Amino acid sequence: MSQAEETRATEVGIDIDVMRVMELIPHRYPFLMVDRVDAIIPDVSCIGVKNVSINEPFFMGHFPKRPVMPGVLIIESMAQTAGCLVVATLGPESEGKLVYFMTVDNARFRKPVVPGDQMKVHVRKVRNRGPVWKFEGEARVNGVLVAEATYSAMILDA
Repeated sequence: MSQAEETRATEVGIDIDVMRVMELIPHRYPFLMVDRVDAIIPDVSCIGVKNVSINEPFFMGHFPKRPVMPGVLIIESMAQTAGCLVVATLGPESEGKLVYFMTVDNARFRKPVVPGDQMKVHVRKVRNRGPVWKFEGEARVNGVLVAEATYSAMILDA
């Protein structure tokens, strides 16, 4: 998402806090990887926010002397952000449904995400057919690309 697209999304999108995120998707601490979702434009895009804290349980083992957020959890943050977009698009009857990963393609990790970072996850819907949705995601810290992937998921009843 370009700077102009992010500015436009911020101007016209819907922002939700962590309590609303937990109504939209079933994830909970310690596996909730989205603290807030900004600029939801239903059926188009949104920006998830993850405030990365040294208190995250995965930092105890990854890695104790040089804590780095695992890449798979960055991808999980992308998926959870996309789940919020799906539910915001489909409406209240879809709240709490599960969104299952089907594929992850072209995942690239550019820079480490460390405690103290605020990671912004930019998700854009590529398409959907029935319950299957495809997305492009980018994770950024201070505007710098740290990870990206294309992925698909299926929404099912919980």
